[in-house]
Amino acid sequence: MRVELSRTGVVAAFLFVAALCLPFADLTTAGHDPWATLSRMAGGFLSPEFNAIEQIARAVALTVAFAIAGVAIGGLAGLCLAPFYRLRVVRIPAIALRSVHELFWALMLMQVFGIGVWTGLLAIALPYCGIFAKVLSEILDEADRRPADWLGPRVDPLTRFLWARVPLARPQMVSYALYRLECGLRSSAVLGFVGLPTLGFQLDSFFKQGEYGAAGAVMAIYIALIASVRVWMRPRLLPAWLVAAGVMLSQVTAPPMGSGALWRFLSEDIVPAPLRQGNLGELGPWLWDLLQGAILPGLAATLVVAQLALIVAGLVAFVGQALIVPRVTGRIGAAAGHLLLVVLRSFPEYMLAYLFLQVWGPSMLPAILALGLHNGAIIGHLLGRQAEGLTLRPDAPKGLTLWGWEIVPRLFGSFVALCLYRWEIIIRESAIMGILGIATLGFYLDDAIVALRIDRAVVILAATGLITVGIDALSRAIRARLGAGSLRRTEPRPGMTPGRASGC
Repeated sequence: MRVELSRTGVVAAFLFVAALCLPFADLTTAGHDPWATLSRMAGGFLSPEFNAIEQIARAVALTVAFAIAGVAIGGLAGLCLAPFYRLRVVRIPAIALRSVHELFWALMLMQVFGIGVWTGLLAIALPYCGIFAKVLSEILDEADRRPADWLGPRVDPLTRFLWARVPLARPQMVSYALYRLECGLRSSAVLGFVGLPTLGFQLDSFFKQGEYGAAGAVMAIYIALIASVRVWMRPRLLPAWLVAAGVMLSQVTAPPMGSGALWRFLSEDIVPAPLRQGNLGELGPWLWDLLQGAILPGLAATLVVAQLALIVAGLVAFVGQALIVPRVTGRIGAAAGHLLLVVLRSFPEYMLAYLFLQVWGPSMLPAILALGLHNGAIIGHLLGRQAEGLTLRPDAPKGLTLWGWEIVPRLFGSFVALCLYRWEIIIRESAIMGILGIATLGFYLDDAIVALRIDRAVVILAATGLITVGIDALSRAIRARLGAGSLRRTEPRPGMTPGRASGC
């Protein structure tokens, strides 16, 4: 018998689970004075120094080039897979591709291509291929099928697809591709933290040198780049941008990995050590040691970080939805709220966690705050847009009375749905926080790669993907049991908002 869930019950359950996780969370801070660090960082951000503009300009150009080329490759591959997404042979590999974060892909691809162009391109293109395949298939399914049916049975499937289905879905596809490019810019910037010459690399370098003014310049340029993407990227300019990206990427050089690196990776590096040594009987103990020593501790920390971050995201979204509604906070307040949410959702979680790490040191606190603020800003922005579109009575009140007695009750279903959508993404992002030294799954993955134990890294990577897929399935099951047709009506449409399968 199908059990229907209530929205308040789901929220209460998540709060209860977060309360259980709280005693296991490492929220300690470093011994230094965080306010002194914050004041130095704030001083640099408020007075950015553009002395290293040549380095920053090259990093910006490469960030854009990696993003455009990587998204184009992933989008084209996803478009080819989208018509066949219902087939299990297509759907399962697509799920596997998008369940692994771009940073994890980059760490693995470096073992084959080094810190070069193909590492950056494929680290973006592979997960984006899986995302595009799912979302574009949904967009095609929602398009009007009558023109395709009118063509008659003698028309081949390819002609029917290209001439009757794609034109109807094209506006939503273009809109989603532009949104995905914004995500690609974030991914491209973050790849700099593992060595690629993008904005993240420059930010990391300036912070290590204590040049907060230069770091402030990088962040100011980055926000401007994200905020203006729909101005400088027009569909008709795509060929020119692709050519420019190709020219820019052709100038990136990296030390060669040597001949046979790919074959060695596939035939030796990823093969479990017992099998490589011919000791099949040792495979079980080897897996158990990996499970007990890395996967289970990393998974526990990942879930603790994710659950607490989800609560922080919910709190930020709950308050943030009111900040951008003029009838609640006034025009000036709404403008300030928009600016705050734009800044918070523009920075990737990894970059925010890196900044917070400089202040509080390596604990779970930077990761929880970064994940909560970024995802909460996204949800708050979407809810605020819905709130602005609500039809209100002529005599409706203003201010907090309007927010508490009308907006919150009417958008509570959307609030729960969007939090559930972001849950899987928060899990995925929590895992990569380990690269910063936080003991989530990414910590053990990075440790295995540094030790050149690629076989262990692949198993941890597979475990990370399975956890992400499992949380996504649980989220969908909860949404299905919420009952509601009303939740379906409030779901973000594919291609229009970052709610569904965005991973960004």
